[in-house]
Amino acid sequence: MSIETGRRDKTGKRRRREVSVDELLVLGLALAVPPLLLALPLGTEENVPTVPAAEARDPYTVWKWFTGEETPTLAGPVDGRHYADPRPIGENGPRWPAAWGAASYPASLYPEFERRRQAVQRAYLRAEAEESKGGATAARTEYLHRLEELARHINDMGRTGLPIPALRDDLIEDMKGLDMLDAPDSITPRGNE
Repeated sequence: MSIETGRRDKTGKRRRREVSVDELLVLGLALAVPPLLLALPLGTEENVPTVPAAEARDPYTVWKWFTGEETPTLAGPVDGRHYADPRPIGENGPRWPAAWGAASYPASLYPEFERRRQAVQRAYLRAEAEESKGGATAARTEYLHRLEELARHINDMGRTGLPIPALRDDLIEDMKGLDMLDAPDSITPRGNE
């Protein structure tokens, strides 16, 4: 039985026990399970509870709400589909989907950072292999292109106030040497892999 459905008491009735975020993290660590899977049983339940007064939804949709990948669609269904509530927050506030998007934007930056870092690493290795064979123009161009994409992303992260994960020394030096970074000293070197 998962955390969010509660446990049975001595009489067999379901009792609810609230679990703090700290407890969820500790349970995840102790059970070697990502904490989010303790709250959202992917693959074990057809629907999971969302918020009071809203219908249960499929676990993957709720997962994307938790991670900020998708705007919650608790206002549906219309024509069999759910939609994001278009009303403003408060009397003159931003519309709900726009506010959600702005708030969840920083959460999207870390996974994208990792994708871009890996793309730079692959391009670097290709360029290095080509250079060892005596050529490298296309591979080197690809590396510089991927490096520039990573640098732009790092600059976006800096503008949102997020700490930049550590990077290989040589990548940082290449970005600094090509003047790609807005705040070159904001990145911690971690040595070369």
